[in-house]
Amino acid sequence: MIPEESFVSIENRMQSVGLALEELLVTAQKQDCLTIGIYESAKLLNADPDSVVLCVLAADDVDDVALQIHFTLLQSFCCDSSITILRVLGVQRLQQLLGAVDARNEEEHGDLHCMLVTNPQADHCRLQEVGTYCQESRRLDQWVPELALQER
Repeated sequence: MIPEESFVSIENRMQSVGLALEELLVTAQKQDCLTIGIYESAKLLNADPDSVVLCVLAADDVDDVALQIHFTLLQSFCCDSSITILRVLGVQRLQQLLGAVDARNEEEHGDLHCMLVTNPQADHCRLQEVGTYCQESRRLDQWVPELALQER
């Protein structure tokens, strides 16, 4: 039996990592270090995989078979290229953060199901916090770490 304090600690850790991820994505977008969209991400991974430091796969609907196939291919490529991968629940929160709130913006910003972070200059500590969370998750046999973003 796991003590209640451990659950609180885990929840606090997840919340902290979620905030770090949100800040990292916003900073990366401002620095033009964020590639958004499955197709755009695949092009970048093919052209310059060494520049990618984090792959974020976001989906709230796990029953979308086509999306899961894309995710499987992207995960495989990222694993082969030693790129950190994080699965995220909370596409609506990502839309709020990254500005894709209407159909016109969504077309401009991509589909938000796949995002690649490439060498952000400023928020290195946020990237490190997310990376550490992913490493810890893999040590616990969660090969593709998951994180649920909190709605606000």
